[in-house]
Amino acid sequence: MSSEQTPATAFEWVGGEARVRELVDRFYDLMDLEPAYARLRAAHGTGLDDARDKLFWFLCGWLGGPDHYTSRFGHPRLRARHLPFRIGVAERDQWLACMGQAMQETGVDPALQARLAESFAGTADWMRNVGA
Repeated sequence: MSSEQTPATAFEWVGGEARVRELVDRFYDLMDLEPAYARLRAAHGTGLDDARDKLFWFLCGWLGGPDHYTSRFGHPRLRARHLPFRIGVAERDQWLACMGQAMQETGVDPALQARLAESFAGTADWMRNVGA
């Protein structure tokens, strides 16, 4: 995709709210289905509905679309909000792999996948709160 064709925001590039919801739903479905994401799934407790909504609201704004999360909860304070959960290397890696698989399976443009994967990796590493 040339720079002339690149949408103004990643939100537009991914395809708007419906596509962000599709991505988030696939991410959590995979977390539930794939044994490779068992530690990540265990960290989320029994239900995923609240997490699905919060990630959807957050990603919409983070990608440059509507600020649903901030309008509901204020500043995301990602690290502070995740401190109660054990996030080590395994959880980080499983989150990144699960999101990568979800992006691929929902047809996110490969160039956008690469950009998002880089951003997700930095954030996921920063979220770690235990050594291993």
